[in-house]
Amino acid sequence: SAVGYYGPTGDRKVTESSPAGEDFLALVCLAWEGATQPVADAGIRRVLLRTGVVLSAEGGALPKMSLPFRFFAGGPAGSGDQYVPWIHIEDEIEAILFLLRQAELSGPFNLTAPEPVTNARLGKELGAVLHRPSLLPAPAFALRAVLGEMADVLLTGQRALPQRLEEAGFTFRFPRLAAALEDLLG
Repeated sequence: SAVGYYGPTGDRKVTESSPAGEDFLALVCLAWEGATQPVADAGIRRVLLRTGVVLSAEGGALPKMSLPFRFFAGGPAGSGDQYVPWIHIEDEIEAILFLLRQAELSGPFNLTAPEPVTNARLGKELGAVLHRPSLLPAPAFALRAVLGEMADVLLTGQRALPQRLEEAGFTFRFPRLAAALEDLLG
């Protein structure tokens, strides 16, 4: 699943006990998770992974986010105030392996770093690692014109925290964004 489960939450912190949102992405996540209910009904352990933006140098969002910065045209999306629940690819993999090994754990787990950041801070940190400025915001209207409804994923966010994962004893290798970006792009 995804942390989109919570819908747009502004700067409110959300954990696995927070309710589902009501927007399109939240409804998709609810349906996706609901499709696995027969597993739990059959008495089989069910772990729901609510993943944030996985940062990897090999693909996904990071190369796309980095591209404007490489041309000195990087900056926040929209206002930049929206939170980005991110996780380093190595922590994503290690968290999945951790949950597979812990037979007593079940239910939802947010796979996000313990320090979600605003889109503006993400841009600033990304620019710093790439030695580029983070000055040019992408206006919301322009993003909507190019991406349509998908722009809402960039313009809204969740301040999702991995509360249950940390309570279970998982230790993040990259809890801070600057170190994660330096590892992936530095």
